[in-house]
Amino acid sequence: MKQTKIVILGAGHVGTHCALSLMFCSLANEIVLIDTDEEKAKSQALDLDDMGVCLPAKVVIRSGSYEDLDDADILVNAIGRSRKEGETRLDMFGDSMERLKDIIPKIQDTKFRGILISITNPADVVGECLRKALGIERFRCFSTGTSLDSLRIKRILEEKTGYHRNSIEAFCMGEHGDSQIVPLSRVSVGGKPFAKLQKEYPDTLGKITIEDLQDEVRQAGMTVITGKKSTEFGIGIALSEIVKSIVYDEKRIWPLSVHLDGEYGQKDVAAGVPAVIGADGIEEIVEMDLTEEEKSQFAHSCDVIRGYLKKAKEMLS
Repeated sequence: MKQTKIVILGAGHVGTHCALSLMFCSLANEIVLIDTDEEKAKSQALDLDDMGVCLPAKVVIRSGSYEDLDDADILVNAIGRSRKEGETRLDMFGDSMERLKDIIPKIQDTKFRGILISITNPADVVGECLRKALGIERFRCFSTGTSLDSLRIKRILEEKTGYHRNSIEAFCMGEHGDSQIVPLSRVSVGGKPFAKLQKEYPDTLGKITIEDLQDEVRQAGMTVITGKKSTEFGIGIALSEIVKSIVYDEKRIWPLSVHLDGEYGQKDVAAGVPAVIGADGIEEIVEMDLTEEEKSQFAHSCDVIRGYLKKAKEMLS
């Protein structure tokens, strides 16, 4: 593996668990935490470094400054607060825009030329705002989007069907939020279309509805937040899987929120779609056949994101 330096903006629950997962997976030689609370970033790095003594591969983990972006390979944006009980991710829009006003000029003042992965909610809007403001080509700046939702739908389907999650092929598209969709026509188990299985087992699998699936995956994050006030472990491993595909040039297909330029009939918006990830970031957007209803639902989700992008433009201009 080549020497890889990753800078993480934000040393809160999400940022530090991303660092933890990256360290466990040996995906970086150096990880730098940056936070407005410099003492917190320093303490988080020290705590992680203590843990790192027991890892098989040495990772330099420390706090730093925006100057560390000059030679960083990957920048992870995890600034901002945790979502509160009862909030949608779009409710975090105003706070996140204020944070962007602070960090965008600081990033612009660096020589950063790497890949930018944004996590901060609302993920689709924030990732696209960063891409536009920093003038980064679309395949080198994107957000985690529906990555975590796609992990959740596999867990939910395992619980409902009894099939092992690793045998289930499923993902979410659109907004990382309440308008996201689960394209049921693309769900399969061991390569067999889920719709066919439903016909074969009408009394069990046949009773699983797309409405129930979409409602459960949309509510999954809030269920965690209600119980423990934040989500952190799932997004940490999702980020690591994306980084792993970059570091090892895996060409893995993974759902990410990327700027669309005609794909799926959409333009001037960033939304969650299956994408090929490799050493240069996103290398290709995979356009899968969707039903007319799924196309309509995806278009609606893009319209929701597009509306907030318009508001963001006004706030950041």
